[in-house]
Amino acid sequence: MSDVLSQNEIDELLAALSTGEVDVKDIEEEKKEKKVRKYDFSRPDKFAKDQLRTLEIIHENFSRLLNNFLSGYLRTYIEIEVISVQSLIYTEFSNSISNPAILGIVDFSPFSGQIIIDVSSDIAYAMIERVLGGTGKSGNAKESRALTEIEMTLLRNILIKFINLLKEPWGNIVELRPKLENIETNSQFAQIVSPAESIALVTFNLHIGDVEGMVNICIPHYVIEPILPSLSSRLWFATTNKKEITSEERGALEQGISKSKINLTTVVGGSKITVSELLNLQRGDIILLDRSVEEPLDIFVENKIKFKGKPGIKKKNVAVLITEVIEEGDELDD
Repeated sequence: MSDVLSQNEIDELLAALSTGEVDVKDIEEEKKEKKVRKYDFSRPDKFAKDQLRTLEIIHENFSRLLNNFLSGYLRTYIEIEVISVQSLIYTEFSNSISNPAILGIVDFSPFSGQIIIDVSSDIAYAMIERVLGGTGKSGNAKESRALTEIEMTLLRNILIKFINLLKEPWGNIVELRPKLENIETNSQFAQIVSPAESIALVTFNLHIGDVEGMVNICIPHYVIEPILPSLSSRLWFATTNKKEITSEERGALEQGISKSKINLTTVVGGSKITVSELLNLQRGDIILLDRSVEEPLDIFVENKIKFKGKPGIKKKNVAVLITEVIEEGDELDD
C-alpha cells in the first residue's frame, strides 16, 4: 500500500470497516512496530554516558593534582587539560600507538587487572631534560630513539609519582593501590587485554613550556566492571559532599606540613644612608643602626614577624635566643 491512498482505496477501506472485515485494533497493532537500534558486535559499547562523564570528572581532578606536582617538580610552566573520555576497543588504541612508544603498565590494585599510561615521546624527553637541568625544549626533536638506562630510570620515577596521584581522585569510589609494573617501548608487548575488549580511553593534552604532547590512560572495561554501578555522577557527588577528613588524613597532612621549609630571618637593625655614602663605604667602616643594644631583635617567618629575640653565640656560631612569641594581631599594636 502506498503512503497516499486513492479515493477508491479510501472507499474500500471504509466499506471494510463498516462490514467488520477489518478491525481497527489490527491496524493500530501494525503501526506499533518495535524500534530497532543498530548494534555493532565488533565494537561493544559497555560504558554508559553517565559512567564516562564520572570518569572525566575523576581525571579532571587528577589533572589538577598532576599540574601542581609537575610545576614544582620540573620548575617550569605546566598546563594540563582533559581532552576527551571515550569508549573504544583495545585494538583501536593499540593501532594508534607509534613505535617507539612509552607505555607504563600499571597494576590497578585492588582491581584484578592492569591499565596503561601512554606518554608521548615529546613529553617524556622534555620531562627528562628538565629533571637533568635543561630547558626541556629538545622534546620537540623529531628523531626517534630508544631511551637510555639513565633516562628509563628517571622516567620510571616520574611515572611512579604519576600513578600515586591517582589515589586521591579515585578515593571517593575505591581505595586504590596502583603499582608501576613495567615500562614498554613496543605496543606489541603491552597486550593487557584481548583486541576486542572494550576500554575507556582518557586523553590529556599536556604543555611543558613550549613542548606539547598527549598522555593517554587506557582503562579496560573488565578491570573496573565491579564498581561501574558506582560510576554515577549523582552518587559520586553525593559521596564527595559527605566525605569527612579522617584522623589518618589529618595526620598525613600535618606530617607533610611539618616537613615544609620556610625562611626564618632575624633583623638586627636598619639604617638610612645616602647613595653617596653607600658608594664611599670601605672595609672597616661602621654603620650606626636604629636599634639599641638592649632592644630585642625582630624575627620574621616568611616576611611576617613572629618572635622577639636576643643575639648571642652558640658553639662559635652566631645565634639568636627567642625571648617572646608574637601572637596574631600583637604586631599591630606597635
